Amino acid sequence: MEEEALLNIARTHEFIQQRMAEFFKQFQLTATQYNILRILRGAGKDGISCSQAAERMVTADSDITRLLDRLEARNLIARERSREDRRVVFSRIADEGLDLLKAIDKPLAEFVKRQAGHVGQERLEQLIGILESIRKV
Repeated sequence: MEEEALLNIARTHEFIQQRMAEFFKQFQLTATQYNILRILRGAGKDGISCSQAAERMVTADSDITRLLDRLEARNLIARERSREDRRVVFSRIADEGLDLLKAIDKPLAEFVKRQAGHVGQERLEQLIGILESIRKV
């Protein structure tokens, strides 16, 4: 039973990942890039360091610097070195990145509702609790 449950989690993860990739493609983003943009939006105007961004990621990315390079090349983020420690680089979301996220917010909410809304609030709350329990091992 445990194996079947874990296999179903893995299949569902893959199903969701494929759908998310399709959704974000229309905005020329990956789900990981979107995740970073949301993190930077939440960090505010001061931004955060690379290591802080990596800690907040949904999915670990071993090459976060290159990920940030791509977003900076599209003018979605800006980066600058710390004055106190030149080894530290702070990233913050640029106006273009904020505009892109604003354009994504509503369609993404509708997408998420289509994918999971039919399950119902009570069952979703149960699912969240179960998944959190599994991660506590």
